[in-house]
Amino acid sequence: MRGILRFFVPLGLAASLVSLSHVIINSTLARAPDPESTIAAYTIAMSIFTITERPAVFLRQTCSALAADRTGFRSVAVVMVYVLLFTLGFGTLLSYTPLGPWVFRTLFNAGESLLGSTLGSYRILFLVTVFSAIRCLFHGIIIRNMQTKWLTIGMIVRLLAMYGLSLAYLHSGWTIDGRAGALIFLTGMFVEAAVSAWEGRRIYRQMPERLAHSSIRRARDVFPFYRPLVITSFISVMLAPSINVMLGKTADIELAIASYSVALSVLNLVNSFFTYVHQIVLNFYRLDAAAVRRFALGANLLPAAVVALLAWTPIGKAAFGAIVGAEGQLLDASIEALRVFLLFALVFPWVDYFNGLAMLNKKTRFMMGSQTGNLAVTIAALIVLTAAVPGWNGMVGALAQSCGVAAELAVLAMLMRRWQRRQSIRADIPA
Repeated sequence: MRGILRFFVPLGLAASLVSLSHVIINSTLARAPDPESTIAAYTIAMSIFTITERPAVFLRQTCSALAADRTGFRSVAVVMVYVLLFTLGFGTLLSYTPLGPWVFRTLFNAGESLLGSTLGSYRILFLVTVFSAIRCLFHGIIIRNMQTKWLTIGMIVRLLAMYGLSLAYLHSGWTIDGRAGALIFLTGMFVEAAVSAWEGRRIYRQMPERLAHSSIRRARDVFPFYRPLVITSFISVMLAPSINVMLGKTADIELAIASYSVALSVLNLVNSFFTYVHQIVLNFYRLDAAAVRRFALGANLLPAAVVALLAWTPIGKAAFGAIVGAEGQLLDASIEALRVFLLFALVFPWVDYFNGLAMLNKKTRFMMGSQTGNLAVTIAALIVLTAAVPGWNGMVGALAQSCGVAAELAVLAMLMRRWQRRQSIRADIPA
């Protein structure tokens, strides 16, 4: 159990510190001559970047699960090259052809005043994917080899670099626009990738060339594990726009969207520390399954306990004011939405736990099915709730999303249980 804690706490700290990256960038952009349009341009560019970066992020789980030796690591690295070729090709099309202006005008309603800054921001942001992919690739073997403190170290160095560049923008008289935010982000990701690669290469040199029990010999062996993860991520991308569209059909559209967003940001801040439970399963389950289950039973209750504390005690109002500046009607509506999100906080860590089991047994296709169930139930709940109780406003989105993640857990647990039963039956059949 001590080993699990030494492994997990640095991961949780690194995940929690990610939110500070966006605080640094937004606080810099807020001091631009026209902060509203500057932040809007950067946010629009980031919305596209977030989608295209997802395949790179899943290299972390893939490498952690499959790179048992140097051969496996090189196989995942080849997949990374394929991912980057696709992402950079797509980014180039958006940045330097008429496709980009059309996408930003049509999908995001970016006017001519925003278009130039948005394109300028995206031309820098899509390059961030290169360093994000390198970072996640080396994170995989760092995590697999139990050196998780390097994720926290890398994140701290990243934040220091971003903060230093932010101060340079604020005190040197450099022009602050959307591209400034993108450059700060690019600098931070480059520094974190460099730290990860430095430690990762040291670990790589100590790994065996080829282990007999490893089935990963070339990139083709990686795709059955990796492909469902990417498809799952693109299914999940549809959740946020679906919720925002249906919140537009509630009694008070502005209050619904704002209170849902504020409550979700606080929920994500609480949950961020516990988003690496799947890595506990990947790295410890076969060593001591009972210890992993005990850890999960204890740790997975903590997000719900913190959410309950914020939602039903005076601490919540103080936290909402300090973290997001909510007050008055928005504060009350946000706390009501957070109370509904208690179900999400109870369920989500167990989804991550079962995702770990699916990855451990190379059944990532189960995650694709469970995410589809999440999307279907979320949309169905949104339709019913907006028709039946439109006055719930932000609570509609919170309850629908919570029902969706509960459905995701149910589907995932059912698929894993069914597979385990089949494995037991096969084991009982005499050879």
